[in-house]
Amino acid sequence: MGIQIGIPGGPRAWSTGVLAALFVLCWSSGFVGAKLGAAEAPVTTILMWRFVPLAVLLLAAVLARRRRGSPLPSGRDTARHVLIGLLSQSGYLLTVYWAIALGVSTGTTALIDGVQPLVAAAFAGPLLGVAVAGRQWAGLVLGLVGAVLVSWADASLPAAQAPRWAYLIPFVGMLSLIASTILERRAGVLTPPLPALAIHCTTSAIVFTVLAVATGTATPPSSPSFWTAMVWLILLATFGGYGLYWFLVQRIGVTPVNSLMFFIAPVTSIWGAVMFGEPLTTVTVVGLALALVAALIAGSAPRLAADRDASEDSPDAPTPRPRRRPAIRRRGPG
Repeated sequence: MGIQIGIPGGPRAWSTGVLAALFVLCWSSGFVGAKLGAAEAPVTTILMWRFVPLAVLLLAAVLARRRRGSPLPSGRDTARHVLIGLLSQSGYLLTVYWAIALGVSTGTTALIDGVQPLVAAAFAGPLLGVAVAGRQWAGLVLGLVGAVLVSWADASLPAAQAPRWAYLIPFVGMLSLIASTILERRAGVLTPPLPALAIHCTTSAIVFTVLAVATGTATPPSSPSFWTAMVWLILLATFGGYGLYWFLVQRIGVTPVNSLMFFIAPVTSIWGAVMFGEPLTTVTVVGLALALVAALIAGSAPRLAADRDASEDSPDAPTPRPRRRPAIRRRGPG
């Protein structure tokens, strides 16, 4: 049974819209926080000290809930979430921070990540039973064109510091996040958000601590700017962006959430221009506008009849009135 792109209607639509807007703001803050931290320390240092405090806080919260009777995830579910965390946090964030540290602008990195809907739709159809209509494909392709335009404009600037190959790094992170999402949906793991987030963050804390120790970058700088960036990343990007991502995936599905990624790049570009003086050229603005139009096209497609049937089968749906069966007229002989 198909699932269409877009935030479903109904009594929860307004609250879902508010959460979606908060998700866009919080996810955008992660790119800004990465830029703030990159000016103070290596990537491995930033990521280690972003996740070590998070892991301690989240594990303490999970153990506190356990003492109040909440069950812990099974060993099998924990193993699955370790793999999901490796893909959705460790792999994804390492590529994003690496690209920004090499000089790729925050807005360009966000927009490259924003082509997730195109790839997610291509894989989600056969793997998750997600239906993508023709007008939705048009919107997704339009978003890809916008991402290419912005990347080209960023790389062609005389002041561009990043090598051309650095613009491919966010694509790897985008594929890593999509793989984690598909894995989570296919596995059907019903772990509550708090234990799931604790497993993901603990996994990332271990991975980045090992990398930082191995590269001799585990010691954090003492500058207040570094710790300001860490607080920014922990509160806004992780609890806000990452937590809302998985909450919305469970609430409205992977494809509607990934379509929101098109809104993240314009928000991030404005932040980057205001906070870091990153250029907003005419080509960049055109590319971002294409991404916004793509999000509107991809997110406003009508629901399929199959989805209407599914909503009628929902426990929250009103009881339909019984239909009168038509009379069957029997034919006589001859």
